[in-house]
Amino acid sequence: KTRNNKIVMKIDLQNKNILVTGASRGIGAAIAKELGTSGARVAIHYNKEKETAEDVAQSSGNGSKIFKANLQDPANCEKLFNDVLEEFGHLDAIINNAGTAIVSPLESENWVKEWDETIAINLRAVGILCNLAIQHFKTRQSGRIINIASRAAFRGDTAEFLAYAASKGGVVSLSRSIARAFGKDGITCFVVAPGWVKTDMAEDSIKEYGEEFILQGNALDRLTEPDDIAPMVTLLASGLADHATGTSIDINAASYVH
Repeated sequence: KTRNNKIVMKIDLQNKNILVTGASRGIGAAIAKELGTSGARVAIHYNKEKETAEDVAQSSGNGSKIFKANLQDPANCEKLFNDVLEEFGHLDAIINNAGTAIVSPLESENWVKEWDETIAINLRAVGILCNLAIQHFKTRQSGRIINIASRAAFRGDTAEFLAYAASKGGVVSLSRSIARAFGKDGITCFVVAPGWVKTDMAEDSIKEYGEEFILQGNALDRLTEPDDIAPMVTLLASGLADHATGTSIDINAASYVH
């Protein structure tokens, strides 16, 4: 099949329930819509942007619904997971996409606070949701976890984003550990590592540096967009790539090798 002049693999996710965090915009929204196109019912997590989350749910179709949670709060993480289970009955996969990137120079008066907030959202929340997902998946002897990390986990980042890079490095180690520890329980776990992605969250930085400057580090001639990431996540969620469990897939136009 083709879509937008691209060949598209037909993936059937009918009767599959999948939670996507941070799905009201950007990468998460693209993933949710792609999962919906393949037939999945998607739990659209959001924190503040209810209207856009509702739009994503409508676009995803298949009875997809929105769920609000502030992932900086551990109790909210647990409530989110339980609310989705109560509504959907079971989950087949979870995509931990929600994240934050706070500009925090070493001399910032709020450096510790900014570090804690970054780790709370980017790593602790992922750990809590993975824990809950594993416990649920073990009862079903089946489940897939896809964690969105970053090229920063492998090549590091600038001085203003030490916490961001550290949090994403933690996500990679967490994911590999889950893959090693729970494979015999029917649970697989993968990492997808973008670089610069043309999203609202990255808009200010893209404006500051300019697309041409950012493209100098890319092997391709345009910035990665959310729609470049969503098909790979959908493939991993389908079970067609289960023997790649534990792997990290770079979707960043080879910029992590520069």
